[in-house]
Amino acid sequence: MVVSEVKPDVGLEYPGTWQQFRAWFGDEQACIDYLEQLRWPDGFRCPKCSGEKGWRLSDGRWSCAGCASKVSVTAGTIFDGSRVPLADWFTAIWFITNQKYGVSALGLQRLLGLGSYRTAWTMLRKLREAMVGPGRGRLQGTVEVDETYLGGIERGTRGRGTECKFMVAIAIEVLSPKGFGRVRLKRIEDGSAHSLTAFVEYAAELGSTICTDGWKGYAGLAKEGYEHHAVNISASGDPAHVAMPGIPKIASLLKRWLLGTHQGSVTAVHLDAYLDEFAFRFNRRKSRRRGMLFYRLLENAVVTKPKRFRPSRASLMPSKHNL
Repeated sequence: MVVSEVKPDVGLEYPGTWQQFRAWFGDEQACIDYLEQLRWPDGFRCPKCSGEKGWRLSDGRWSCAGCASKVSVTAGTIFDGSRVPLADWFTAIWFITNQKYGVSALGLQRLLGLGSYRTAWTMLRKLREAMVGPGRGRLQGTVEVDETYLGGIERGTRGRGTECKFMVAIAIEVLSPKGFGRVRLKRIEDGSAHSLTAFVEYAAELGSTICTDGWKGYAGLAKEGYEHHAVNISASGDPAHVAMPGIPKIASLLKRWLLGTHQGSVTAVHLDAYLDEFAFRFNRRKSRRRGMLFYRLLENAVVTKPKRFRPSRASLMPSKHNL
């Protein structure tokens, strides 16, 4: 790598191209410096005692003058304990946010030259966790809600009678007859009132107008503080994509993304993480500054607590295209 001499103004400037990204983050120290500015914009602050005084040690960590803790800039973030260089993490974030359909674990392994597929899978899993920022707001206004199914072909069943697929609830803001805002998605156990009401409460602010089909599972939304507008699609004479145009569009895009980038095999354990990535990408689809997406995900990464993920055996078999 070329040693970087560029010092970007964190929060005000964003890399616009791959060439500019490489100029900004040409070595490991440039990435460390940027992360320190992002995490401690007003100078070092100890995550244990909140002390503001400390000094840098020879190994790059900080020593807190108050509690004598030895603190790395990655401590308490999704990068905590990772053996992958920070420069590789930055590269992964750049490609995830700048590729229209993201990258798969196998693609990331090849891109970074990682020796382990598991390492690439874990990196992506942690980054998907960071795609849901703290204090993320719920949808507002008019919101369409319905369910779709992910999984293999199941013969002999239609609609909510299926047993071998995963049910995914979708909510999307309707801004105009053909204009849509943000989206929320979540795997639910079934189409019961308990599951659907819990999803609506997760996805939409109280007082929002919730548009659904006539399924009985939505019947109690008005009692929970929502303005419920139910459409009997079969009686209306309009196709589902006309009566509720947002949901079919999102369902189609979701399935196309899973098939195109991840080859379509879905496992239940980590499905919500993929749904969060889809929502992160869709909700920022109109952003013209892709560097801003890089910054936003990195900003979330330093405030997202580290978690240890245990991939299933199926998840670690890229030859079978598992998610």
